[in-house]
Amino acid sequence: MTRAWILPMLLVLCGSALATGLFAKGSPGTAAALLLLFALFACLNSPLIFPRSTSALEAQRRSAADGRPIVFWRPGCTYCLRLRIRLGRSARRLHWVDIWRDPAGAAVVREANDGNETVPTVVVAGRPHTNPDPAWVREQLSPPA
Repeated sequence: MTRAWILPMLLVLCGSALATGLFAKGSPGTAAALLLLFALFACLNSPLIFPRSTSALEAQRRSAADGRPIVFWRPGCTYCLRLRIRLGRSARRLHWVDIWRDPAGAAVVREANDGNETVPTVVVAGRPHTNPDPAWVREQLSPPA
């Protein structure tokens, strides 16, 4: 759990230090803007922006029942963030597994990617797809016509 928060906490601490220095030099407006920018980056790189993660076993069980894809991700991954943002509200319809919190999820990703923990790895109908296009993932959520 703590590993997922290292980058966001570092961003907040660095932003705070820079903002304090700017404030001490007499630039409170710039300091506030910089602090807000670093806080935004910290939020985007935290687990907060992603839907609630489940375990790999639970996600596989749910996916078998409802046919929805499973997304294996980790905090701080820019490609995972890109996928999450581009999916918008549709992201809540997927099953998300944080591989840093679930060793079984990390094992699934390593098996699909020649031993590497390359994320996002999206599993659709039992077939893994590494870093797929967000539009393609959105299409997988649409019911077949």
